[in-house]
Amino acid sequence: MVQQPSRALPGAFKRIFSHTRSPKNGSEDSLIHTNMAQPSQQVAAAATLSGPAKLAAVAGLVEKLTQDLSSTSMLPQQRDSALEELKIYGRDLRNADPIFTKEGIETLTRHAFNSSSSTTSRNALRVLCNALLLKEETRQMFVDLGYEAKVCNKLKSDSRDDEFLVSRILFLTTYGTNTNLVELIDKHHLADTINKNLERHARHRTTSSSTTDPMGDMALAETLKLLFNITHYCKDRISSFTAAIPHIVTILCKGAFPTPKPLDPPTGSLVNALLNLDIGAKEIQDSLYPPNEPTVLASHLIDLLARSSTAYSNDELESSTTPLIGVLRTIHENAPTEAKNFIRENLLPTEADRAERLGHSSSLPSWLLKTSTNPITPQLREMISNLLFDMSDQDASKFVENVGYGFASGFLFNKGLPVPQNASEAFSNTRDGPNRPVNPITGQFLDAEREPEGPEMTEEEREREAERLFVLFERLRTNGVISAENPVQTAVQEGRFEELPDDYEDSD
Repeated sequence: MVQQPSRALPGAFKRIFSHTRSPKNGSEDSLIHTNMAQPSQQVAAAATLSGPAKLAAVAGLVEKLTQDLSSTSMLPQQRDSALEELKIYGRDLRNADPIFTKEGIETLTRHAFNSSSSTTSRNALRVLCNALLLKEETRQMFVDLGYEAKVCNKLKSDSRDDEFLVSRILFLTTYGTNTNLVELIDKHHLADTINKNLERHARHRTTSSSTTDPMGDMALAETLKLLFNITHYCKDRISSFTAAIPHIVTILCKGAFPTPKPLDPPTGSLVNALLNLDIGAKEIQDSLYPPNEPTVLASHLIDLLARSSTAYSNDELESSTTPLIGVLRTIHENAPTEAKNFIRENLLPTEADRAERLGHSSSLPSWLLKTSTNPITPQLREMISNLLFDMSDQDASKFVENVGYGFASGFLFNKGLPVPQNASEAFSNTRDGPNRPVNPITGQFLDAEREPEGPEMTEEEREREAERLFVLFERLRTNGVISAENPVQTAVQEGRFEELPDDYEDSD
């Protein structure tokens, strides 16, 4: 096996799958549990052991299972019971050392992939999954055993339990090991198997009358996480997964997953999986934008975004919603005219939004604008600004017209783009009906602006404000922030500025 440098988890992607990628040792949410209506006495007793007694029990079980491989010494029921008991012990690293040794990992691997019994195989897979999850060193131990062919072959099984367990093992080995992903794809047809499994899930979603399938949903989420990691770490083989895109879209649009929040797995995993794939590939455009309903995917994604905007706190938005905005941006980029216009109509400010300053209404476009300046979500706000700029045909003038210079200025400055002329001029942004001038800074209709409260400025106050703005403008121009002429200087040169005498008094 050709070795590759071990991979570490980059921070940006760690946040996307943080709940599964960096589980705390002993996390009950991440560990695999036993589905048993009546647990055996040994298994029930195992849950109460600790300290030296637990260590002795674990050592004894590992030794028995190891001996059983060289000379069959256990009945099937005994073997399965031993693995069930070992899994209970393996949920906690303390006093379970023999499981996490090279010998322990090899014993579990041989039972998992060499056994003729599907029950024994799955019991061993569960213990192995927990071991690889809890102790990173065991992942390289597993990879060194050279079971690539058998692992990929096991993934072809028409069993959601096998799909879940084997996908999780492969997913975990993408961190901290030198597993050769190119070889898994080219030699052992891993991409073909993943595509086939996703096709099976899509077919089930379109033909099954049952709306709930917990094991199927869990297997789907693990497959999608594995797909995401492979396409992130092995970009040279992304095209091998293009065939999965229509299946992911079908599941996303037709699946109804009863999750507490809109982007909980597997929905969020479906969105994340699309991030690295080639959405622009010609052969899958009809699945993204069906000729008879080109807006169906865009509509579903926008609905997810609308629900997510109220479902997540500021602390959750960065990891949950950033991938969704990224996928929407790619879908918009490759969309035909009808779908592109649909996205813009739903995400850019409308006339109703301009009844007040942009970003102050309760609409989805207003939420996007407010979040584009959220200091707690740096990746999300950058992604939103890029999406809004794309929907403005990447034209600075259109961008200012769409979102107002107040929201556009920071993005334009960071991108090194000059301030457009319309940043200081009122313009009409109505699609139909009479022209209604718009405040270029706030994006609000001028005729909807409230009159300022309080007394008007005196001439002295106006003069001081004009001087302050003049100095500020000159500083910006000197520092290269803007390139336009100072409007006060221009007014002086054109004779529109009058110097008042010191004894001037307002006639009013």
